[in-house]
Amino acid sequence: MLARTQVLTFHGIGEPVVPISPDAQRYFVSPEVYRRTIAGLTGLEQRHGVRMEVTFDDGNLSDFTIGLPALVEAGRSGRFFVLAGRIGETGYLSAEQIREIHSAGSTIGCHGQDHVDWRKLDEAGFQRELVDARRKIEDVLGAPVTEAAIPFGAFDRQVLRKLREAGYSRIYTSNFGLAYDSAWFCPRWSVMDTFDPDRDILPRLSLKQKVRSSLYAIARRARYRF
Repeated sequence: MLARTQVLTFHGIGEPVVPISPDAQRYFVSPEVYRRTIAGLTGLEQRHGVRMEVTFDDGNLSDFTIGLPALVEAGRSGRFFVLAGRIGETGYLSAEQIREIHSAGSTIGCHGQDHVDWRKLDEAGFQRELVDARRKIEDVLGAPVTEAAIPFGAFDRQVLRKLREAGYSRIYTSNFGLAYDSAWFCPRWSVMDTFDPDRDILPRLSLKQKVRSSLYAIARRARYRF
């Protein structure tokens, strides 16, 4: 069986509420592009034999004001990976909004505490980012949090081992390719401000890309031993 799930990751939609770096700004797309993307997902699935999945990183306020309504209108759900340290801050999701996203049928996951590189953590850092951050999100949500998205998509063998030890049922990163539907390790595509769904998505859904993605998945499992 070939990998067939294309996961799209959005970081922000529209104009940021609070000042951010130019590099971070590159990961914000316009509301028009986002809504057009979501509206076209079902057609792509039907025509190309794939699954299209949508995730959100960082817990920006636009996840709730723009991201969720478009998903609900299209009859879809998403995965929202929240930074525990930013809950309730200006420009980010509040506790109540996180609960509303969950009540609408979407999944809430952990993106850590402070958006740091997990490869550089000591034991106390892993406790804070993988365990304590999840516990804080669970306390806000009132439900278990079982999935995690790795900041910057940056990982090594130790990061993956710590995520396993912490009991996460699925982890998301930013590697190339399509994903297997039920695999523990899930690659994603982080779209940027130049993204055009009509131009950019289709080339990633070909048979050639499904085969390449499947081979990459085998190679990753061998390299990182998960």
